[in-house]
Amino acid sequence: MSKTALNMLIKNLSIEINRRNKEAVIVGLHPGSVDSHLSKPFQKGIQHSIFEPADAAQYLKDVLMNLEMKDSGKCFAWDGSEIPA
Repeated sequence: MSKTALNMLIKNLSIEINRRNKEAVIVGLHPGSVDSHLSKPFQKGIQHSIFEPADAAQYLKDVLMNLEMKDSGKCFAWDGSEIPA
């Protein structure tokens, strides 16, 4: 699935779910670069922090805990910054 298709899925899903549950917030999350078996081949080229899985999970939890209804349909990075569609 392309990034554009994923963005549209998140946006459309947020609209559809909101029709059934006015309190639901649907977002996309980017955990940053996480130290994992999958990321090992690409870590040489990374010029920013590589997070331990537990840290990445905590960062995403922090983002989730601070979401508001107005955030539904958007994408956010591990630090809470909005990722433009």
